[in-house]
Amino acid sequence: MASRSLSRLALAASGVLLTSLLGGTAGAQPADTPVFWRVPATAAQAHALTAAGFDVEEGDAGSVHVVGGQAVAAKLRALGYRPAFFDTVYKELPARAESLAADTFYGGYRTVTAHENHLAAVASAHPDLATKYTIGQSWKKTKGQGGHDVQAICLTKKQTGDCTLSTTSKKPKFFLMAQIHARELSTGELAWRWIDYLADGYATDATAKSILDTTEVWVVPIANPDGVDIVASGGNSPKLQRKNADNARGGCTGTNIGVDLNRNSTFKWGGDSNSACAETYQGVSAGSEPEVQALEKLARAIFPDQRGTGNDDPAPATAQGTMITLHSYGNDIIIPWGFTQATAPNDAQYRRLGAKYAASNGYLVGTNEETVGYDTTGTTDDFTYGELGVASVTFEVGGSSGTCGGFLPRYTCVDSTFWPKNKGALITAAKAAAAPYQQ
Repeated sequence: MASRSLSRLALAASGVLLTSLLGGTAGAQPADTPVFWRVPATAAQAHALTAAGFDVEEGDAGSVHVVGGQAVAAKLRALGYRPAFFDTVYKELPARAESLAADTFYGGYRTVTAHENHLAAVASAHPDLATKYTIGQSWKKTKGQGGHDVQAICLTKKQTGDCTLSTTSKKPKFFLMAQIHARELSTGELAWRWIDYLADGYATDATAKSILDTTEVWVVPIANPDGVDIVASGGNSPKLQRKNADNARGGCTGTNIGVDLNRNSTFKWGGDSNSACAETYQGVSAGSEPEVQALEKLARAIFPDQRGTGNDDPAPATAQGTMITLHSYGNDIIIPWGFTQATAPNDAQYRRLGAKYAASNGYLVGTNEETVGYDTTGTTDDFTYGELGVASVTFEVGGSSGTCGGFLPRYTCVDSTFWPKNKGALITAAKAAAAPYQQ
């Protein structure tokens, strides 16, 4: 395998893009197949590249990864940068990929419709445990252009008052959210497995039973359904859509359209890109996107306000509720704050809780500065912690390279690597919901 990787590197670096190496049986790749380029850059240069519209991702020390094909590499060189091939975006697929069910793509990843059907099936099969909610609509649906409802499921052993969109219900709550960045494929699959573990495992698994007897577990498996539709439309060459489908501003094309929903939340919005075609475009105003409105409405409906309004006001030790938003990639557990390099007032408690998560998945625990190396404003975890005091973190699932790395890992990695690593961390989060700051 090592010699094959070297051949792959040499071919990509010379501009020869060979389908058999880059995509295996995935079928024809885009004409200018995107790869990850390693670009030596300072933090200021990385920020400038992002502002200029490059798709800039976390790299190693002293560098970033920029996603794109040969045209992107040429633009980087014209600006004085030295891009070098780092890894493929598309991973080799098994031969059976061409014969998968109609509601799957790229080796087995599920479409939005498949996720919708799954939530309905779980609620139907387990009426004593599961309640499905429509919490809002996608941008396309609000415009009458198709689109989807944004859906959530609540799982608990139902008693009076459970799963009723109440901030005063008796059970503490764990909120898991996935695929707010559409191309981060593994995250929706992890949410799917978490739902099934609890619902199907209640009758036979003592841990699943204990969680649902004592806790409300809320899951939004696809937070950005329009974006996931765009990704899945590429079939076995998924499109690298990160944002939603809002094309109302900027004259953007391809996968550059949309608003970054993880820069659009209403808490500390406004410090990211105003360029409509940038991957981190924050939108015209705080909470402008219907998907973000739906997520924030749900959070406010199930969690009481447990924190003061000042940046330095800690959530009290008695605060309840945990939240994890799943992203890829980096093998990180990112704790607040995102909008500033200053540590959050509950920093010590976050690090203790993060260490418990990391005991299962082995990820690095730290702030944005300590992990991905850049600030983020208008994020969902800053919102649920900053506005409501919920113990909220980001998981960056998977490494930066290899078969199980990047945005589009091989589907088999979900069961071979991501779920085994993160199942225990999700269990820890659910168990900690009653007293997360006392762990």
